Amino acid sequence: MTTSEHSDILKVAVDGAIATLTMNRPQKRNAMSDGLLLEIDRFFSNPPEGVRAVVLTGSGGHFCSGLDLSEHVARDAEGTMRHSRNWHRVSDLVQFSGLPVVSAMYGAVIGGGLELASSTHVRIAEPSTIFQLPEGRRGIFVGGGATVKVGRIIGADRMCEMMLTGRKYNAEEGLALGLTHYSVGKGEALPLAYELAGKIAENASLSNFMMIQAIRRIEDMSRADGLFTESLCAAVSQTSRDADEGMRAFLEKRTPVFR
Repeated sequence: MTTSEHSDILKVAVDGAIATLTMNRPQKRNAMSDGLLLEIDRFFSNPPEGVRAVVLTGSGGHFCSGLDLSEHVARDAEGTMRHSRNWHRVSDLVQFSGLPVVSAMYGAVIGGGLELASSTHVRIAEPSTIFQLPEGRRGIFVGGGATVKVGRIIGADRMCEMMLTGRKYNAEEGLALGLTHYSVGKGEALPLAYELAGKIAENASLSNFMMIQAIRRIEDMSRADGLFTESLCAAVSQTSRDADEGMRAFLEKRTPVFR
C-alpha cells in the first residue's frame, strides 16, 4: 500500500514499511527554514503506523544546503541561541526516534545539511555530492550540532581545518572520512537507499531500536559503563519474542518473521 502526504516543503510518501521524506525547497537548494524543520519534527514526533525505516532525500538535485541565511540575519542573539537548541532537539529526534534513517545524498550537503545527514544512520552519496562546513567563511559558527555529530565522525582536528578553510569534500573523499557509508554512481543513491531500508525494515524492531539508542550513547560513556549498558541491551533483546523467532528461523533454515 502506498500513501502520500504533501506539504509545500516536505513530501512524505509511505510504501509499506518505508517512508520517504523529500525536502522540497529546490529554489534554495533545500536550505533549512523554520518551516522545514517543523515538518521534519512533526514526522518523527508521530510517524505513520507501520513505518519501520525512513529514506531522507532532497529535490532539485540537492540534499540540503544548510541554514537559510535570510532567516538567520533576522534573529537576535537570544533568538539564534534558541533556534540552535531547537535544531539540536529535532536532529536528536531524527537520530534517536527509533526509526532507522537512510540518507540519499547528491549536490549540496553543506553546513546544516551535513549536520542533518550526520543525524541519520546510513548515508549514500552520488558523484555530485559536496560536503562542506562554510560557516567560518561567512562569519558565523555551526549551530545545528556539527561540533558533536560531524566532529565525532571525522575528528575535531579535521573539522576545525574544514571550517577554517571552507574546504569541500567530494563523495569519494567523504567515503574515506566516514561522512558517507556508500559512494555510488549518478542516479544510484535512491535505489540503494530503498534496498538498504528494505533490509533494515526486516530486522526485529527492538534490535533496530537498541542499535539506534545505545551505540552512540555508549560512545559517550566510560569503558565500564559502556560494557554494562551493552549487557543490559543484550539481556533485553536476547530474551524477547523476536529473539526466539530469530533462533527458530535459523535452526529451521527459513526467513524470520518479526513483529
